[in-house]
Amino acid sequence: MADSPGSRLGHVFRAPDLLAQALTHRSHGARHNERLEFVGDAVLNFVVALALYEKFPATDEGDLSRARANLVNKDALARLARRLDLGREVRLGEGELKSGGADRPSILADALEAVFGAVFLDGGFEAAKRAIHTAYGDDLASAGPTTLGKDPKTRLQEWLQARRIPVPEYVVVGTTGEAHAQAFAVECRIPSMDIAASGSGTSRRGAEQDAAARAYALVAAPGGER
Repeated sequence: MADSPGSRLGHVFRAPDLLAQALTHRSHGARHNERLEFVGDAVLNFVVALALYEKFPATDEGDLSRARANLVNKDALARLARRLDLGREVRLGEGELKSGGADRPSILADALEAVFGAVFLDGGFEAAKRAIHTAYGDDLASAGPTTLGKDPKTRLQEWLQARRIPVPEYVVVGTTGEAHAQAFAVECRIPSMDIAASGSGTSRRGAEQDAAARAYALVAAPGGER
């Protein structure tokens, strides 16, 4: 498929059924993604650990472990899955679909790990490594010793304060869904830098973290400081 999650991660599947299984929640059928998630979790942890180890040769094990945990936790993976628009690809049972499962952080995080596992089984370690680095993009590239292990809002706030720039404002710009399955749209606004980064999530806090991660990627990228 020209615009499949695999292609968005730079991988063309030789066995497309692996990708189909990775995107199938257990509520949809017996051939679901939990075994692939198990593999993907292991590969993801190794690739992120290796990236941090190579990037920060002077950082001790404790700080590296905290950084890895922050990069591979459920909320972080759900943010990456939303960027890849996995929610519209995941196959869910009728009940999960009606209750907003397509944007539930745990379902999105598990599906993304399963996709990483599928890439590994389909193309080997180097293919999985490339896919993971593509998914993380600036989140890994812009990490620095002072930001390791910090959530996106904290990381952004400290970056701004160090430069005497006012802290950002988080504004809810929309909500959708029923009360038990709401989705929030939030903007992280930094007026002095003319930045308004959009984020989404099933809670206001999650949407703010998503928006903060996107704003930080903008300000910390080469040439991002204005």
